[in-house]
Amino acid sequence: MAARGPQHGFAEAIDRHIDQYFGPVEFVYHEFASHLVGVHIYVVAPTEERPYRTLVTSGMSELPMTVPAGHGISPYAELMISLPDDWPLTEGSGLGEPAGWPLRLLKQIARLPHEYGTWIGEWHSVPNGDPAEPYDADTAFAGVVVTPMLRVAPEARTIEVGNGARIALHALIPLHPDELAVKLERGTDALIEVLDRGRLTELLDPRRPSYATP
Repeated sequence: MAARGPQHGFAEAIDRHIDQYFGPVEFVYHEFASHLVGVHIYVVAPTEERPYRTLVTSGMSELPMTVPAGHGISPYAELMISLPDDWPLTEGSGLGEPAGWPLRLLKQIARLPHEYGTWIGEWHSVPNGDPAEPYDADTAFAGVVVTPMLRVAPEARTIEVGNGARIALHALIPLHPDELAVKLERGTDALIEVLDRGRLTELLDPRRPSYATP
């Protein structure tokens, strides 16, 4: 796959990383027209080791995020989320379908730091509007938190490009409105308690209840 954008070698590094840590790519939702970055979404087929689909972005890292000095993190990032293996995605449909809201969520968060001259990293939360609205009529999730991946080896959290460049690969966990409120009202540690209570990971359970209260 040819490199694209100003970051030569980034796309190839992402390709290699997906193959090494997640499995074979089933198909790709390509994006060729964007005023910021072209966010492609790779759909990784279920495997025996990972019996669910995994969606990984490629293109968010075409531009660096505006990371404040002293944070010591890479200005380059990509995003991922995993879906049950029976999630209705096909190469010819998805983004515009009701079940395509995780795809739209990935694109929304991938563009956010470039649209607003900011950055996103672990434990940043983003409501879906103000007030927060569900991502689709078929889901109650109305916000998201950026987290470390838990269903992979720790080294999978960083995509090594070479020449000292690296891309952080973050997971997205969609949140119920009251879970989002926990983060906004009580802080990150309280939200981590919520995630631990539900044993939540990057594998989305579309029917899970809220864990905002014990």
